Amino acid sequence: MLKLIAYISLQSLFLASGQVFLKLAMMRMDKFSFTWKFFREATQNWAFAACGASMLLATLLWLYILKNYEFSIAYPLTSISYLIGMVAAIFVFHESIPLTRWIGVFLIMSGVFLVTK
Repeated sequence: MLKLIAYISLQSLFLASGQVFLKLAMMRMDKFSFTWKFFREATQNWAFAACGASMLLATLLWLYILKNYEFSIAYPLTSISYLIGMVAAIFVFHESIPLTRWIGVFLIMSGVFLVTK
């Protein structure tokens, strides 16, 4: 079980990092639009490239996890990425997180704990 938790934690870190990089990329770009200009600009954005790399690593690790572990245990454990996302919101985006969100994440992490038992 510890090995699975380690793999899932790393996969969740890549997954959350991908979302952080995507947010950074979108912050650096003009207003979103479904135009070639917008998507061409995205390809020249280092944060967008980092998002793709993070998502690729998360997906490759997820493929390994799916092949070697039960889905009913592995999938709920990916909720660890919510905690990582909350921490990133504080340290990367300098957001203030209300108590109700922390309670929600605590409840989710409690569920993760129960899944591993």
